[in-house]
Formats: sequence, C-alpha cells, structure tokens
Amino acid sequence: MGISFNASSLLNGNGLNVQSVVSEIQAAQSGQLTAWQTDVTNLQTQATVLTSINNDLSNLASAVQGFTGANGALTAVTANSSESAIVNATAQTGATAANYTVVVSGLASTGTLYTDEVANATTSILPSGQTSGELNLQIGGSGGTAADIAITAGSNDTLTTLASYINSQSATKNWGVTASVVTDADGARLAIYSQASGSPGALAVTNNTTSMTFEPPVGGTNAEISVNGIPYASTSNTVTGAIPDVTLTLTTADPDTPVTVTVGPDTTSITNSIDNFVTEYNTVISDINTQFTINASTSQEGPLGSDTDLRVLQSSLAADVTYTTTDSTSVSSGFTNLAALGITMNNDGTLSVDSSTLSDALSSNPAAVQNFFTNTNSTGFADNMNTDLANLTDPSTGILTEDLASNQQQQTDLNTEITNFQTQLAVQQTALTQEFDQVNANLEEYPFTLAEVNAALGSLSSLNGSSSSSSTTSTNNNNTTPTSGTSTS
Repeated sequence: MGISFNASSLLNGNGLNVQSVVSEIQAAQSGQLTAWQTDVTNLQTQATVLTSINNDLSNLASAVQGFTGANGALTAVTANSSESAIVNATAQTGATAANYTVVVSGLASTGTLYTDEVANATTSILPSGQTSGELNLQIGGSGGTAADIAITAGSNDTLTTLASYINSQSATKNWGVTASVVTDADGARLAIYSQASGSPGALAVTNNTTSMTFEPPVGGTNAEISVNGIPYASTSNTVTGAIPDVTLTLTTADPDTPVTVTVGPDTTSITNSIDNFVTEYNTVISDINTQFTINASTSQEGPLGSDTDLRVLQSSLAADVTYTTTDSTSVSSGFTNLAALGITMNNDGTLSVDSSTLSDALSSNPAAVQNFFTNTNSTGFADNMNTDLANLTDPSTGILTEDLASNQQQQTDLNTEITNFQTQLAVQQTALTQEFDQVNANLEEYPFTLAEVNAALGSLSSLNGSSSSSSTTSTNNNNTTPTSGTSTS
C-alpha cells in the first residue's frame, strides 16, 4: 500500500509526523510477523494438550503396571475375624487363603511392682538409725537386667525422691522401667512399671534393705494363643508369626471362645484397582476423542485434530483393550478377554464395567481372574498392555514425547525467526527515522527559505527599478540642445 502526502500541508512549515510515517511503512511488513506469532500461540496450545494427554497416558500405564508382578494389585488379600472383640486380623500380600481357628488364652502384660502404703510420700523410707539402704530389681527374668539402686539419706530416701531417681537412672542405664508415687485416701505407694510387655517386662525385687514392703509382682507374662490347636506364645499382643503373612491383634483373653480367622482375596481392593484402570483408560480416550470432535460453536476440531500420532495412539489403545489371551489356564476358565469379566467397550471407545459380572468372577474364581491379567508366561492382558504402554510412554521415544519434542523445535525455530525479523525491523526503523528526520527538517525550513527567496527577488526588483530611472534622466540630459552663449574675448 502506497503512502501519499498533501503537498499544501507539507509546505506550510509543519513538516512530517516522522514516527507515524515510519510506522506506516513498516506496517506493511508486519503481516509475516503476526502470522509467525499466531503459529507460536497455536503450537503452545497444542503442546499444553499433548502434555495433558501424555500425563494421563502415564497414569494409565501406572494402573496397568500395578496389575503385574508378584505383589500386584490383584494379589491383594484380606483377613476377617468372626470375633473382633477378641482378636482382629490383617493379611499381608502373600498370605495363603485358608480358615484358621484361634483361641486366646491370655494376653501379654507389662510387669508391675508396688509397695504397701505409707503415711507420707516425703517421709524417709530408711529404717530408724540408718543413713543408707539398697533396693535391687530384676527386670526381664533371670536373663534380664539387674537394677541396683543405692539409697542415701537426704538424697533419694523418700517415695517422691526415689521415684524421681529411678526414672533418671532408668533413662541413663536403659533399665526399661518407670516409677511413680500413687496417693489415695489411705496413703502413698511407690509403683514401678516395666515398659516392655510379656516376659521381657517381668519385674522382681531381689534385695530390699529399706522399710518399704513390696506386694508380689503383677504381670510380665506372655500372650498365650493357639492356632488350629498349635500353641503359640508372644511377648506382644500384636502377633506376627502364628499365621504366615497375617498379623493378629489380641484384644481380650477368652479361652472358651474359638475365633475363626478367614484369609482370602481382597475382592473390594481388587475391584477398586480394576475400576481405577477403567477410569484412567477412559480419561485418555476421552481426551483423544475431544481432539477429533467438531465443536458446534466453532465448526472446528480440537487443536490436535490433524495430529496423526494421536490417531496411532488411539488405534493402539483400542487394540490393547480388545486383546484376547491364549493362555491355557485362562481359556479353560473362560476368562480370555475383558468382556468375560463384564468390561465392555462403548461406541466412543471408552469402557464400562458390569459390577455384577465382575463380582461373580472374583467370587467364583479369583485365581483365574488374576491369571487373565498376569501370569508366569507373560501372556496376560496386563502383561501385553504393560509392554505396549511402556513403549508409548518411553521418556525418549514415546509417541507423544517425540510429538512434544517436534512441537518444541518448531516453537524454537519460529521464535528465532521472529527475533531475527524484529531485529531487522529495528535496524530499518532507525534508518527510516534518520532519513525522514532530515526530510522533515528540510520541509520545516521551506517557508523560511521561500521567504528569503521572495525577499531576494523583491530586492532585485527594487534595484532594477532604480536603475531604469537613472538611465532615463541621463538620456534626457544628453539629448538637450545647449543654449548658445556669448563669446568673450
């Protein structure tokens, strides 16, 4: 587009708006810059969508991978107790499905020692006339710790000061006991408690030269249970070895009430894992579908509607979920594909779960369901899909990773072009500004120059007029006939 000027306005001394002229000249070249900037914006939008889909694909890969391996989600087991008021049970991965009869004959307890009451907790416990004494404790039975406590008058010879002394010594020497003074309406007692339960916490007084009288020790016994008739002793009420990979928590001793502990597949946990896989799969497929769906308001597909890699991904995932295993165990059980478990494909490619069919399959043959997903031959549904997803989400060669890398390179190249072009425009702007600044200066000087020219021309006219008048006078004088004079002698 050309640029025109009004000659009359240019010659009146106001000159040019240089900035406006330069901007108008460069505006004709800014179309390419705008196109490049639009391309960068579009690429950024595409990159955001690609990143989102790639993240969702990684979540799907994690869900599928969770099915595989010796400790996969499908190996989840649970343990239930028929009498939770007596014993509770928790199963760890690897626990064998079975029923166990548990009888709790006794609970593990901590050891306790306490004295007869005395009138005052601040009265000396040394016999009259003695300035020192000794108290010896045996902690944890004959093979345990011997705690020798020296008592000195004025230092630790009252119940209060002795309890404080025992606590400080126990912390320093790791005796594993705590002491306190218990005061009631009848007086004060010294009480000593073991910190460990079962036989390691048993307490006994082996020597006492004070005036304190100790009652027989209480507690410090092991828990006594039987599992399917086999006796088992535990120093803790949390029992981990009686049933392999099952933890029993003992609450009440009741030797007359057998408790049934049932160990089996955790169908709730397994169902949740399968539902989570379906959710993650549907998220990815829905993301992809959105890109290929025409928007009613814009009549356009999503930012990645023309992305062929996305089409390849869509086809690959569809092939994965329609996989049929040929594993003999799965074939014999009838569980060879997802549909056999009640997981079917919708028209849009997403999956739906028939909870009733899945529940029946897990209840009737949980081992076969697990074998369908993953097996020692690595021919299960999850084994196959896990391999495919590992390739699709590879951090270097994954299909969307490469797509993102290409997108980023295009952005980099365009931004370089934009930067270079902007640099050229800046150089051109400087040159044009200098050029039109000079033109403007000349135009602003024009009225003054014109005035000087007019003035000069006026002067010349005046001079020419004076010269003509002088010439006429001279001519007239020259043409006058002189008057005849009188001659003299």
